[in-house]
Amino acid sequence: MTRNMSYLTDFEEIDKGYVAFGGNPKGGKITGRGTIKTSNLDFENVYFVRELKFNLFSVSQMCDKKNSVLFNDTECIVLSLNFKLTDKSHVLLKVPRKNNMYSVDLKNIVPKGGLTCLFAKATSDESKLWHRRLGHINFKTMNKLVKGNLVRGLPSKLFENNQTCVACQKGKQHRASCKSKTVSSISQPLHMLHMDLFGPTFVKSLMKKMYCLVVTDDYSRFSWVFFLATKDETSGILKSFITRVENLIDQRVKIIRCDNGTEFKNKEMNQFCKRKGIKREFSAARTPQQNGVAERKNRTLIEAARTMLADSKLPTTF
Repeated sequence: MTRNMSYLTDFEEIDKGYVAFGGNPKGGKITGRGTIKTSNLDFENVYFVRELKFNLFSVSQMCDKKNSVLFNDTECIVLSLNFKLTDKSHVLLKVPRKNNMYSVDLKNIVPKGGLTCLFAKATSDESKLWHRRLGHINFKTMNKLVKGNLVRGLPSKLFENNQTCVACQKGKQHRASCKSKTVSSISQPLHMLHMDLFGPTFVKSLMKKMYCLVVTDDYSRFSWVFFLATKDETSGILKSFITRVENLIDQRVKIIRCDNGTEFKNKEMNQFCKRKGIKREFSAARTPQQNGVAERKNRTLIEAARTMLADSKLPTTF
């Protein structure tokens, strides 16, 4: 469109209605049409609008003629029909044309490279809110979700970490590890016994045993394995075992280390240990012992039970 009739050749008067500009739905009336000819390029069907203050250039009409239009910070360049893009890596964004308009939909585009200028920066409170909503995800990954449009409802904004997340700091804290002991504090057999009971097993033994009690001497690593039909037999077996083993090797049991199971922590065992002067050490609930004894004990328990179950020379009372 132009306001200068002298630019137009092949001019003809027409009545095409009004064109809106400047917020006025009847900004100007189209009263004529013509062609603007230049040395390299002709502009056809140029409307004459007397109320215009500037000449208007239609990019879509120029592209209809298979020309390419390039905009930069200083000028607009119309390229020839033979122009071809030499390197596709230079393309950062592609926007489809619909109804003679190039509409940018930030929720459906996939930007390439470092194109972040199209995304408005989120406020500090908004970044913190979405950081918590997405399970304290890091901001780099959150921006990838935005660019890939992978989360429905996530605003198309650039999230930045301007504040320290206290929950993330606490979640990344590590508990200081305990130093391993170089010298064992146990100097003789039966000074400390580790014991544990597991069961019921899915398969019963020939004598209908479903539980397995393993006792390990901390000094010698020698293990005793007992098979039980019920957990109630634990106290009686331990009392008989401790009395017998103390008499055999002429040593006394001083410490028993076990978990908080009722098979070890009951009135009968309390009275027996008090009478014998045996100290009991209970592990914290659902927490492995820090000196690694629990892990070794579990391995010993499994291996000992597996060996005895596979042994064909087991006594008939098993």
